Amino acid sequence: MFTADLAFNIPPTCPAIRTMPQSPLRYTTPPAWTELVLADFDSFLLDHAAAEKKASGMAIAMLSHYPDRVELVAAMADLAVEELTHYREVVKWIHRRGLITAADRKDPYVLALRDCMRRGREVYLLDRLLTASIIEARGAERFALVANALQAGPLQRFYQSIARSEERHYTLFLQLAQHYLAREQIQQRWEELLDIEAAIAADLPLRAALH
Repeated sequence: MFTADLAFNIPPTCPAIRTMPQSPLRYTTPPAWTELVLADFDSFLLDHAAAEKKASGMAIAMLSHYPDRVELVAAMADLAVEELTHYREVVKWIHRRGLITAADRKDPYVLALRDCMRRGREVYLLDRLLTASIIEARGAERFALVANALQAGPLQRFYQSIARSEERHYTLFLQLAQHYLAREQIQQRWEELLDIEAAIAADLPLRAALH
């Protein structure tokens, strides 16, 4: 069964989906990850800021790489602004805690997923969209775990909002894939990449970071 059926059969303008699908992920983040994050929340915040900045850069890179894909360019322009807004908000939390932002570090999870991308214009586009969708789904899962573990208050509400945004982004990338590529092609590769991502997430050591 194709987990993200909700993201298909939509108009080509790719409107936002109001009802979120269930997570497609095949590996569930263990409670030990949340415990690590809460024990070193400063490190998690710094990593979160870097992740939002990289996400904005990724959206800009995609619209630059595919200037002829009108719907993709419009969606990525909006996404770049949204992700940078998230970055700004995380930076505020960082500064409130008396911290300063740190230099970016390579993300082993994202690098491992990128290593699985195939060459060729159409298959590369498909892999970029699907891996982006999976990364957003993983972010939605983990930000929700953080929100659920935090005490009630502004920080919890912030992470609840971030988790909802990641859910929307997860469906957005699937919508774009469906707009440009055949359903059968999407479904087969989606199943493959979900298995690949589950193995990557399970094998990586847990740390006070998003991935």
